[in-house]
Amino acid sequence: MSVSLSRRLFVAGAAVAVVPAAALGRGMFNPLVRNRADAQVFRHRDGWYYLTGSVPEYDRLVLRRARTIAGLATAPERILWRHDAQGPRSGFLWAPELHRIDGRWILYFAAGPKGPGDGFRIRTWALVCDGADPMAGSWSVLGQLQTPWDSFNLDSTSFVHRGTRYLAWAQKEPGIATNSNLYLAPLATPLTLAAPPARLTVPTLPWEVRGYKVAEAPALLARNGRLFLTYSASATDARYCMGMLTARDDADIMDPAAWSKSPVPVLQTDPARRIFGPGHNSFTVDERGRDMLVFHARDYEKIVGDPLFDPNRHTRVQPIRYDRDGVPVFDPPAGNGPL
Repeated sequence: MSVSLSRRLFVAGAAVAVVPAAALGRGMFNPLVRNRADAQVFRHRDGWYYLTGSVPEYDRLVLRRARTIAGLATAPERILWRHDAQGPRSGFLWAPELHRIDGRWILYFAAGPKGPGDGFRIRTWALVCDGADPMAGSWSVLGQLQTPWDSFNLDSTSFVHRGTRYLAWAQKEPGIATNSNLYLAPLATPLTLAAPPARLTVPTLPWEVRGYKVAEAPALLARNGRLFLTYSASATDARYCMGMLTARDDADIMDPAAWSKSPVPVLQTDPARRIFGPGHNSFTVDERGRDMLVFHARDYEKIVGDPLFDPNRHTRVQPIRYDRDGVPVFDPPAGNGPL
């Protein structure tokens, strides 16, 4: 498959300066966009910033764009597709991700059928755009992701590493008593794997299994000779948090042993700043090329009912720092207000 820019991945070879937060994000306010969870922001080679994410109703897939990150807050939003009236894509629509693959715009998303108990029979699908402009072209269903197991799966993200396009995703594997693990495989087409998947991690640490045993929402940042694969863990309330896997750039990334797991969360709830349940992140750069973290979180803790149906997971942004060893530092999360 051809090498082209993608979304949750951000790869670049240039050195990264450590910039004070006060010097970043002129005109940016948190939350950037309200009521948009599972947030993706990336700057494409066409110069536009694109944003997509889950809407609280889980019934449609949306996209907006702007010339600046701050402009996404008020940019017009286009509905690309609505769920079907019946069938396997008639229930919840989750976690869309926009990619440019082999000269086509591809939007991965997760969907399940409607009906009592059926909404969480989630599988990964993709839309394809028939034109060069994703805000103007017509979108249609390309098909369903093919994995070795017909089981709960979601949060597909694609990236190119050393000339090979990969897919990373979350799935419940039969025989493993977790809600979801993280998997990686090279792609033959946007919806078919070129090799059996590698299971990169299983949630086992205390902060990964609070409420549910979850590893989901992978996102790749390539920096300083290493690959940093962030992911989200635990229930989607204030216990939700981010973990990180790390591998050398020259490693065999299909070997799970090449990846090491952070023993503690790299981003988590901060009551002092009123940030609760940060996670499901992506990476982008600001207008001056500096690395930015995008994630969702609530600004209150108490939730009535299932947290997945609380609408107030908002898209947030903040600069990424690097420690003296070149490892990204995301904590603490930035509170509401200007960056």
